[in-house]
Amino acid sequence: MGSNETAIRLAVGLGNPDPEYAATRHNAGFMLIDRFLAKAPKSFEKSFVHQSWIWRGSYAGKALLLQKPMTYMNLSGDAVAGLARSEGIRPEEILIVHDDMDLPLGRIRIRKSGGSGGHNGIKSVIERLGSESFCRMRIGIGRAQAKSGVVDYVLSPFDGDEAEILD
Repeated sequence: MGSNETAIRLAVGLGNPDPEYAATRHNAGFMLIDRFLAKAPKSFEKSFVHQSWIWRGSYAGKALLLQKPMTYMNLSGDAVAGLARSEGIRPEEILIVHDDMDLPLGRIRIRKSGGSGGHNGIKSVIERLGSESFCRMRIGIGRAQAKSGVVDYVLSPFDGDEAEILD
């Protein structure tokens, strides 16, 4: 790691907690955390703190916390900021994983910082951390093809072909 790089200590997947949202586009962040845990060493310990499920463990020889806030998307910042403050984690040490309609389905884009891009979960995190200086991993969910609105689209499940691409 170069001298200008900061290690990620907290990876957060954004989503909505209720079961009816589990397979929806807006839960792409939750899906990535679940996928990572399924593939990672089984040394992560699960607990519930700061309105979140968290997993504490290590990856590639470094301590790592994983978080799935159980707040709704628009309040994600409450859980993220609470955990970060209690653990002494700076915004630069946080990676937020979330869905993005402006990217084609399955495309991933990583940025070191920036604005919300209109994503309410990211808006909440920026507001509660008081900083835009956290990393983001945006997972492309594509744009609605039908006449349904943005809310209906992001809260709809992936169809079979889409789920395969996302996987």
